[in-house]
Amino acid sequence: MPLGILGVIIGYLLGSIPTAYIVSRASKGVDIRTIGSGNMGGANVMREIGTREGVFVGLFDLAKGAGAMLIAQALSISEPWLFGTGFAAVLGHNFPVFAGFRGGRGSATIIGIFLVLSPIATLVTLIVVAIPFFATRKFGGAVIVGFALLPLFIWLLGGSLWLVRYALAIDLFMLIRNLPDVRRLLAKGIIKDMIYDRQRKRTK
Repeated sequence: MPLGILGVIIGYLLGSIPTAYIVSRASKGVDIRTIGSGNMGGANVMREIGTREGVFVGLFDLAKGAGAMLIAQALSISEPWLFGTGFAAVLGHNFPVFAGFRGGRGSATIIGIFLVLSPIATLVTLIVVAIPFFATRKFGGAVIVGFALLPLFIWLLGGSLWLVRYALAIDLFMLIRNLPDVRRLLAKGIIKDMIYDRQRKRTK
């Protein structure tokens, strides 16, 4: 149990590293949480600060999740504590102790977690998510589609029932954190959104 608690603490502290905040402050002297979508993540940094900075933030946030899981595995803790470590990393990103508990939503961090726990299913999900993302350029919609499909792909590719349940629990957390995007997509419709974006591009 002490090692399990250590894993959870490490996961939270790693997740709490406010990469987007640090990069936006160092690059433009701004708080990324006050511009654009207000989300402290790679997509918002890419839009508001720059592509290079956004990619760096996304990869670093992904590494936070993967790193937390690899450390937990190295500690040889039981599966419940392993899952707890991953969720602690997500909580750290969302509510970082190093940034006044005002963080992002943790999409990249979650991808890092599942790249360790279920790499093939995660890669398949990322490929599928690329379709709505490049069709609509709507990151929020692509994230919602991706996290909805991840438990299915884990199950289809032979993941354990506990891992599927864990993915569903993460989905529920992400659904709550992304409620504004979910409401917008339900009100407008993903297909309608895609058609609107294509028509707007043609009229330009």
